[in-house]
Amino acid sequence: MITIKSEREIELMREAGGLVARVLDMLEKEIAPGVSTKRLDELAEQFIRDHDAVPSFLNYAPKGEPGVTPYPATLCVSIDNEVVHGVPSARRIIGEGEIVSVDCGAYKSGYHGDSARTYIVGEVDPAVRQLVEVTRECLALGIGQAVEGNRLHDISAAIEKHARAFGYSVIENMVGHGIGSELHEEPAVPNYGRPHTGVKLRSGMTLAIEPMIAIGRSRRAVSKRGAWVAVTEDGRHSAHFEHTIAIRKGAPEILTK
Repeated sequence: MITIKSEREIELMREAGGLVARVLDMLEKEIAPGVSTKRLDELAEQFIRDHDAVPSFLNYAPKGEPGVTPYPATLCVSIDNEVVHGVPSARRIIGEGEIVSVDCGAYKSGYHGDSARTYIVGEVDPAVRQLVEVTRECLALGIGQAVEGNRLHDISAAIEKHARAFGYSVIENMVGHGIGSELHEEPAVPNYGRPHTGVKLRSGMTLAIEPMIAIGRSRRAVSKRGAWVAVTEDGRHSAHFEHTIAIRKGAPEILTK
């Protein structure tokens, strides 16, 4: 069931989303060669707890998937060909010329905020830098379609069209989602689809829109049995951006800024 949020609920989500944005701003200053992904995770958890919230991802276990080990960290930190769900580790050291995708969620006053950014570390190949910028543009174009009266897959189609114009692949088995008092709510928000299809968007819906775009031909992210991290099928780079938004009349509201 898709829930329509009240103005009070959206206000609370704005608080949680603003906190997530501040975490990602803070981490931008910390991501550098020689820093472990575990260090980033520790900084993020402390920041969230210092602001009277709790990490959304820590100990998260997907419903309907018995046997899955709860997620053990505050952040997902994914590097280069890792699409999403990279688990922070003291042994995973960021290197010069890598791209680092950080996904963060915070739960405050009963509601979640969820956002992701891909950071460029030092000098990277121009093709990889373009991937990051185009993925950022895909998010903006998808958000631009998230208005009352449009259809859900208008968001999806805008993302896919822009990515494919540059010869990139859309990771089809990883999607955005509804969000609110639960981290993952209906509907699923794919990053590909036909325009003018899907559920009709109504003011008060809240969505986490998150394009995951790859160089090369990978259409799926794959993981080893029991592992959280998902990588591209062909080992080539992937980028990830995400915002939590509220559907409005005329223009959407970004809640994670």
